[in-house]
Amino acid sequence: MPETDATQSGVMARLTLSALERASQDPDCWREPVVHRALLVSGLSVLTAATRHLQDELDAAEAA
Repeated sequence: MPETDATQSGVMARLTLSALERASQDPDCWREPVVHRALLVSGLSVLTAATRHLQDELDAAEAA
C-alpha cells in the first residue's frame, strides 16, 4: 500500500472519530440526515481502505 493511501485513510479515520465525538456532545445533530450520510460515507471509506490494506498484506505474505 502506498504511503499516501495509508496517510489518507488515517486522516479519514481521525476525522470520523472527531465528528463522532462532537456529535455525541450535541444530541440534536443526530436529527440532521446529512450527519447520518456523512458518517456512513466516511465509515465506509475507512473500512474500504483498511480492507485494501489487509488484502495487500495477505498478498505480500503469500508471495513471500
